[in-house]
Amino acid sequence: MLKHIGYSLALIIVWASLIGANIIDQAELNKFIDSMVQRHEFDGSELHSLFQQVKLTPEVIEAVSKPAERRPWYRYRPIFLTEERIGGGVEFWSANAKTLDSTATTYGVAPQVVVAIIGVETRYGASTGRYRVMDSLTTLAFNYPERSAFFQDELENYLLLVREQSIDPLSLRGSYAGAMGMPQFIASSYRRYAVDYDGDGVSDIWSNPTDAIASVANYLKAHGWQADRAIAIPAEVRGDQYKGLIELGIKPQIALARINDYGIQLEENVPDDAFGSLVALETAEGQEYWVGLTNFYVITRYNHSPLYAMAIYQLSEAIKSRYEAEHKD
Repeated sequence: MLKHIGYSLALIIVWASLIGANIIDQAELNKFIDSMVQRHEFDGSELHSLFQQVKLTPEVIEAVSKPAERRPWYRYRPIFLTEERIGGGVEFWSANAKTLDSTATTYGVAPQVVVAIIGVETRYGASTGRYRVMDSLTTLAFNYPERSAFFQDELENYLLLVREQSIDPLSLRGSYAGAMGMPQFIASSYRRYAVDYDGDGVSDIWSNPTDAIASVANYLKAHGWQADRAIAIPAEVRGDQYKGLIELGIKPQIALARINDYGIQLEENVPDDAFGSLVALETAEGQEYWVGLTNFYVITRYNHSPLYAMAIYQLSEAIKSRYEAEHKD
């Protein structure tokens, strides 16, 4: 009860801190605007006018402070491994098979992985976000000290993006963290990795699945995706030597040719030159172990959580199995 009261009080304080005329530190805002003027030749008066129209959104701070990835695996997995997402993935693949085949050749990323990412992010474009991106990014850039530098950088990229695309900065909606479109790219990712795959002159990740698919594949390739290589392999552990490997994190550092030396037995063969990381997932019955390979790590560049990467992997396998069963001919 006391914990609930404390949490409610904290929320009230957050809301109260954002209500009133001076809801953004004016000095910080002026510093940001001056930087945009000096570094990118924005019109300062236009930016001041724009920020006067921004509505700070306290609930985005609440949302970004408690992401789903903090849940244990056995509670996280059911969010994404659902009949809706599997069936929807098969439908999305069927509707965009030509593009997925083409991008698989161009970027080396298997169709089911791209489909799974779009499925997890926005349910295949059905849920791309309800917050004005300008509101979310401004709220987080100036009222979320833990990551203000990151969100100020994203706000900068967003303003550059909408200028480059001749878009009204107040018109775009996205996630509470400012992610946009079918693949939920943040502004910096859009500017670096979005692709005009159909050649119509616009990299449209909002309503054009062709561009969205290619943009996801391009993102993964740019972060080191290895074509036709595994993503993750189930593992059995024994003894105590494996425990230190979990503390190394998710970046592949373990030479899998020597994995048995740590009391780890893989359920599938892997190339002798492969490296991996040991991932422990919390199930209702205890710990479940996997070895994540390079492609597993690449997926975590999209979202840094190993739970996210595992959800993408397992959903992609479920979609692939269903798709192949329905397209045997």
